[in-house]
This record gives sequence, C-alpha cells and structure tokens, in this order.
Amino acid sequence: MAPSRISPPPPSDAKNSGLSTEQLDFYNKNGYLIIPNALDPSTVSSLLAETKQMLDNFSLSDHPMTKFSTGEGNNNKHVGDDYFLTSGDKIRFFFEEGYLPFPSPPLPKKSTDYQTTNTAHPESPEALSPTNQLLKPAPRAINKIGHYLHTLSAPFRTATLTAQHASIARSLQFRDPRVLQSMVICKQPEVGGAVPPHQDSSFLYTDPPSAVGFWIALEDASGENGCLSFARGSQRRVGVGRRFVRVEGGTGFVDVEGGRFPRGEWGREVESEREVGGEEMGEYTLGEVKAGTLVLIHGNLLHKSERNTSSKSRFIYTFHVIEGENEYDERNWLQPPEGGFTRLYQDML
Repeated sequence: MAPSRISPPPPSDAKNSGLSTEQLDFYNKNGYLIIPNALDPSTVSSLLAETKQMLDNFSLSDHPMTKFSTGEGNNNKHVGDDYFLTSGDKIRFFFEEGYLPFPSPPLPKKSTDYQTTNTAHPESPEALSPTNQLLKPAPRAINKIGHYLHTLSAPFRTATLTAQHASIARSLQFRDPRVLQSMVICKQPEVGGAVPPHQDSSFLYTDPPSAVGFWIALEDASGENGCLSFARGSQRRVGVGRRFVRVEGGTGFVDVEGGRFPRGEWGREVESEREVGGEEMGEYTLGEVKAGTLVLIHGNLLHKSERNTSSKSRFIYTFHVIEGENEYDERNWLQPPEGGFTRLYQDML
C-alpha cells in the first residue's frame, strides 16, 4: 500500500454562506472537502452526550445481535436480516464485525451489564470468550447506530437540518436534496474495524448517481485511531459499477445498469477489480481532522479507513444526501419511510 499524505484543508468561508469558488474547485477536483470548525464545541458535546446515552441504555433483551460489515469480498457477507433492512425509519444498533458470531449468546437485559471472563488477558481486543460471553461492555462492541437519527433524535435532527447544510447543498447544485440516512460510526478503541475502499453511491444508488456524504468528526480523527483517507480524484475516473440491493434471503451486490457518473459528469472507467480496490488509483491521502470538522464526500469517490488499534475512540456522525429528482428504485436496500426521505430545503430548522 502506498504511503498516505495528510490533506490540508482549504480556507473556509463563514457559515451558512455556501462554498467558496476555491472550495468548490477543490471538491470537484479531489472528490472531498475538509471544512474545519463546521460544528461548534457545544453542538459536538451535545451529540456525544446523546450518543453515550443511547449506547448506555439500548436493550439487549430483544436485540438480534446483528453485525455490520462493509466488506464486498467473497468471504464478507453483508448484513441482511430484518433488523437491518427495516432500520431506515428507526434508531438501531449494529455490533462490530467479529464481536458476536452467530448463534448469539444469552445476554443481560441492559447494555451496561456484562460478564468479564477474560481475566487472564484483560488487554485482549476480542469481545467474546470461548463460551460466547461478552468480554467488554456492550457499548464498547457497537460499530454503528442508524439510520434515522436525523428525525428521531432531537440533537441530531437539529445538527443535520441546518441552513449551513442547505447552503452547501445549493453550492453543489442540488435541486431537491433528500437526507435518506444518518448514523454514528463508533470506531471503538482497539477493535474498531477497517473499512475497505468503497463508493457511497454503491450503497445509496440513484440513476444517475447523486449521493454526497456529510461526515462530521465528533472526536479528533488521526492515522492512529482510523481516520478517513481518500483516493484523490477517483470520482472522475471510477464509475459506480455495482450497487447494494435487496435480494432473496437478504442483500447483495449487482451490476449497475443505469448511469455510473452524476449528471453532467463523466470519467474514464477503470478496467479491473485491482484498480477499483484502490491500489492502481495512486496513494491515498490521509484526512486527519479535529472534532467539529465537516468532510464532504462525493458519492463516486473511493475512500477508506484503517482499523483503530489505539486506545482512543473515533466517533463520527454522518448523513447522506441524494438528489430527490433522480430515480431511486425499490431494489435499494434502504427504502423511504412513509412520507418519503427528509427534504433538506423544506424541513431545515
């Protein structure tokens, strides 16, 4: 793997004014944009407090112990049970891959009640003993909370549906931006899993592609605890070749039959899985950021993050926006709730 460079953020303008010409040029060229201090410290603290409250109080008694994986390889089966597929209008909790192999063990009713059996090796990053008992508190085993935080959680709704984000969407030429999912990614200390190179539009496909990720650091993110890294400019070369859909028995990836690039954009299609995997896309640029930073991510951009082997967590909040005027069909894993996806322009607070 080529060494990563650290990406310097371009200068940011005042909040709510949209993106400057310099910022738009950077985004269009590189496929991402780092905006420091997009969220003030009090808002960041509010979102972290809300996250902690949810982690400490979610129920294990009726949890199916669903794991989350972003892997696309032959040995990486993505989650596809009802708990996942019906999470689009709910707040649900997904365990770190490898923490809870099926069948799931008997668990206590509260997420903070657990039995530690790994007394010989308390530093072990594993979460289960050979007898399938939790070795760490359940809140430390959660990978993701999703996918309707932007509606069901007051602090996250307030932080999502803002004039600032609407102005950014206008700068990116959205006509009817819809917020279709939101989630907290926990990247737990020592065990937070790596995320392989991927394109967000593969998971949130419209025809033509239109997804943009709004990724917000709730804690400092560095190379030590698994920050993002980007294949700069790959959004101009790599079309969306596969999409994540509902299939019989769960979910899977199928070839894209519609558009592979956003409307008005085009690029050179890569020819091999090796290229799509990122090794032929050039070096990845490390995106180290401070808490409160907003990172915009083009839906076609190849990006990834490494495993968190440090003692520091890396909590982030992210939501995705698609163009409401583009086709979003019934094959997508995430289906709109009653009333449709949230309209950023109309529903902003």
